[in-house]
Amino acid sequence: MTVSGAQSGPTALRIVLGGHLRRMRLAAGISRADAGWEIRASESKISRMELGRVGLRERDVSDLLALYGLDDDEERGRLLGLARDANNPGWWHRFGDVLPNWFQSYIDLEGNAELIRLYDLQLIPGLLQTPDYIRAVVQLGRGSVPTEEVERRVALRMRRQEALTRPEPVRLWAVIDEAALRRPVGGISCIVDQLDHLLKVSEMPNVTLQVAPFSLGGHAAQAGAFTILRFRESDLPDKVYIEHLTSALYLDTPGELDEYTAAMEALCVAAPQPGKSRDHISRIRKEFES
Repeated sequence: MTVSGAQSGPTALRIVLGGHLRRMRLAAGISRADAGWEIRASESKISRMELGRVGLRERDVSDLLALYGLDDDEERGRLLGLARDANNPGWWHRFGDVLPNWFQSYIDLEGNAELIRLYDLQLIPGLLQTPDYIRAVVQLGRGSVPTEEVERRVALRMRRQEALTRPEPVRLWAVIDEAALRRPVGGISCIVDQLDHLLKVSEMPNVTLQVAPFSLGGHAAQAGAFTILRFRESDLPDKVYIEHLTSALYLDTPGELDEYTAAMEALCVAAPQPGKSRDHISRIRKEFES
């Protein structure tokens, strides 16, 4: 029951600890209602704690461990330490002025992911954007954004991209719709540099990049962009992330995961393989320069 060191943040730690508490409660034969009574909370509060959706006070964790009959002092110390760590802010806390609350959980989970598979049809995915492309995206539909805010958003996204180059990098498998490649966000020079960057990162051993060309027609993922996050830790279930303009959905039921995984698999089979996808990107790049 561990989470990956420096990459771990409060969301991931809460999920791991909550899953462990749930297993202990079930093993002790204690209902959520009885567990809630022990810490002066509701049954629904225990459910949210076990799913990692709310913070876990160290005192509450201590009382639950006693209720569940844990008598291993070393294990108790580890779990209480995990509860303390889960209440510490993540590295992104210092970007709170430009970071929506609903996106903070995603950054935490992204940093803990072993594999990220995504499909995007409007823009180049954030983990693959150049600084100038980020600057252009930040200002889309927002008029004049203060330079300081723009640069802080650039710094935040570039910090996220370190997940691709850290000692144990995340594996990224991205399928990008041709429309995103042809949309000249930031102007011709900006998109040309962005396409050059895609060609470069596509050669990284932990990055698989495919293009969904217009010639593909309709496909399994045509309903919209989504991301599937997979983790090493057994207490962190796979999650599907779907972003909206002012909020996001996190899906993790087996049925939902199966549907989105099947759609991603079908899209990856239908799209040109990575080598041909790189050729497609190169052709689009040349068209912009012609």
